[in-house]
Amino acid sequence: MKATINHHQIDLSKPIDISIPLTNTEDNPIAWYIEKPVIEPVKFGNWVGKVSEGSSTNFNNIFFNPHGHGTHTECLGHITKAFYSINQCLKQFFFSAELITVAPESVVDDFIITKFQIVNALNGKTPEALIIRTLPNEESKKHKNYSHTNPPYLSEDAATFIREIGIQHLLIDLPSVDREEDEGRLLAHKAFWNVQDVNHLNPDARLDCTITEMIYVNEEVQDGNYILNLQIVSFENDASPSKPILYKIED
Repeated sequence: MKATINHHQIDLSKPIDISIPLTNTEDNPIAWYIEKPVIEPVKFGNWVGKVSEGSSTNFNNIFFNPHGHGTHTECLGHITKAFYSINQCLKQFFFSAELITVAPESVVDDFIITKFQIVNALNGKTPEALIIRTLPNEESKKHKNYSHTNPPYLSEDAATFIREIGIQHLLIDLPSVDREEDEGRLLAHKAFWNVQDVNHLNPDARLDCTITEMIYVNEEVQDGNYILNLQIVSFENDASPSKPILYKIED
């Protein structure tokens, strides 16, 4: 089935899913020092919500954290004193997107994605959404426990550049755009959303812009232009588990 989005033709029958499924197994990726998700049947006395145990339906509770348990999309409410919901901030779901691949640079004890790398990879392009795939692009990203590993992250000036050229949606295959232990500075988050004071939001803060973390882009997906469909759950929360889907542009 063909469709035209933002004046580009795509084939809806050929989605490229760059999300990581959420499971209750050791295969689930984890960040921020929490345990794996819990998916288990509801129990009322002797009744268990599981067909294999005699129920007419499977009836599970799910306990998880969107920030620590897989692909998620967040709004600036993630770092502000006032409440802002991803369900209220994200109102459009199809965007022009550019996929780039970078190898974070070694700086002292860290690996950092720099402004220079972003500038070079974009080469003058200004898509609505930027998708960053990092090297090495190992399959283990889909299952890794990132806690206490100091993963690569985005420099503050790289995030500022991304904001200044008008990119509204930033997607990355890491647990955060910021350093794991940064004393709460969250420099890349603040630079991207243009949040100058988390207690008193400035008028030009970017309410309609999002950050999506812990994606995974397979090796066979080539760098370049795509249409992004950014799907979230209708949670009134700063973040939601999400399912970003890419479509190859055919025209």
